[in-house]
Amino acid sequence: MTLSEELQWRGFVNQTTFKDISELDVKTRTFYWGCDPSSDSLTIGNLAAGMMARVFIQHGYTPIVLIGGATGMVGDPKDDEERQLKSLEEIDRNKQAISVQYKQIFDGLEFTLVDNYDWFKDMGYLQFLREVGKHTSMSQLLDREFVKARVGEDKTGLSYAEFSYSLIQGYDFLHLSREYEVSLQLCGADQWGNSISGVDLIRRLDQEEAHVWSSPLVINKTTGKKFGKSEEGAVWLDASKTSPFKYYQFWLNVDDAGVGEYLKIYTAIEPGQFEELMGEFEGNPQERAAQKYLAFEATKLIHGEQTAESVKRVSEVLFGQKTFAELSKEDLDALAKEIPTTSAGTLIAALVESEAATSNGEARRLLAGGAVSVNGEKASEDLQLKKPSLIKKGKNTFILAH
Repeated sequence: MTLSEELQWRGFVNQTTFKDISELDVKTRTFYWGCDPSSDSLTIGNLAAGMMARVFIQHGYTPIVLIGGATGMVGDPKDDEERQLKSLEEIDRNKQAISVQYKQIFDGLEFTLVDNYDWFKDMGYLQFLREVGKHTSMSQLLDREFVKARVGEDKTGLSYAEFSYSLIQGYDFLHLSREYEVSLQLCGADQWGNSISGVDLIRRLDQEEAHVWSSPLVINKTTGKKFGKSEEGAVWLDASKTSPFKYYQFWLNVDDAGVGEYLKIYTAIEPGQFEELMGEFEGNPQERAAQKYLAFEATKLIHGEQTAESVKRVSEVLFGQKTFAELSKEDLDALAKEIPTTSAGTLIAALVESEAATSNGEARRLLAGGAVSVNGEKASEDLQLKKPSLIKKGKNTFILAH
């Protein structure tokens, strides 16, 4: 496939300044893509645009990956309310964490990492007005969606700092064009307006052609909401915010309607393999072959193959596809972070201590009714509890005795 064909197949086509997307196939370019350090971790929403950037790299494009140390000091405008400013110390910590995640996303690929704070830290306000403000149209800024959403009667209002955000991002594009010959910016759909600012600046100041390519937002087909938001919040790439097990489980439980789209975006699956996998899935959706492939590959990308194998084994043990004896010490350590644990000496005490039963009497009734198993075998009250063991009550309540 050509680049334009692969972008279409994977669902990475949205707004662009190219009149004909086949222009992407004529010559390779240097592009930039990046994120602000608004948190100490990226989410799977950011990851979608990162996966699109991987496709460009694999087709010979040269990547400049940006961490927004300067733009992060202002905060990307939202449609509903003003962002709270972060301390310089927090921004610095976030930059370091996100830089590590960039290396995970682009593992095995060469890229140049830049920080826009480096070219803004010594720029004075008057210099910025002369070099950027003088060449930026107020009409275009006022026409931006985030401005319309925030300015007007009964709306939350917009600070001058956030209003100026797109000028800062526009200058990023201009600077990278001059320093690295960047002629293309990749972004998510929500960054389209900010990205266009750079195209205008480059054209007005340097009489050079520049382009923007945006990816659509990924939408959960079942809920209609932005993909990657769960009841607990965003799905993070950082293991301390979303554990590898929960990360794996998120992908394992995605909706049937959207799993094909997610496979194309979040894995490197090829068309032939995709058709074969989806044929298997559609023939027997209860086996969730598509979700299992997606969960493993998506987890491997961010957390590594060894961790992906471990959380896959843990998941298969919990849901009856493997035996407890197949878990390694590392698997047990991972499991202990996800389910209640107990050091109780008897099964009844373990059920009560872990709050799987409210009393000794209820624990005995559960055992008598066959509602409790240990390591996959139905358990009785007089069972001698060996450690480590996996206790299961009903279908979805688990306790690790160790």
